[in-house]
Amino acid sequence: MTEKNHEYWMSVAIREAHHNVLNTEGGPFGAIVVKDGEIIGRGRNLVTSRNDPTAHAEVQAIREACQHLNHYQLEGCTIYTSCEPCPMCIGAIYWSRPDAVYYACTQQDAANIGFDDKFIYDEIALPMEKRSIPMQQLHMDERLLPFQAWTTSTGKIEY
Repeated sequence: MTEKNHEYWMSVAIREAHHNVLNTEGGPFGAIVVKDGEIIGRGRNLVTSRNDPTAHAEVQAIREACQHLNHYQLEGCTIYTSCEPCPMCIGAIYWSRPDAVYYACTQQDAANIGFDDKFIYDEIALPMEKRSIPMQQLHMDERLLPFQAWTTSTGKIEY
């Protein structure tokens, strides 16, 4: 794909973000998933309009693209997003396995307007006992039961 094509697709993602703000549907973020020169997934930040903290543009676009492909991975696809993905979206991106991701604005650009996710990066780096939200393992006897069933399952689809 040429640089010119990348710029075109990025402009589409930016328009998604801009449209979202103008229509007060959510935050100033937009994303698209492209495969073989076609948009197969679009996403806008809908966190506040859906009361869903996971409704980020990248996650929305990934969900739509996976439904379009009837598959849980995005091999052969490219994601264009109006801003550098947050830690949650980075996780979703890696799980969906696109070929590449291109972004326009940076983490710092987002922080400059009040969308600062640095605290999440900082929290992830901390030991569990030092995180601001307590996280503690409960040692249940049956805790490994689902994993054992998965290991022996003949119907599993590994990913």
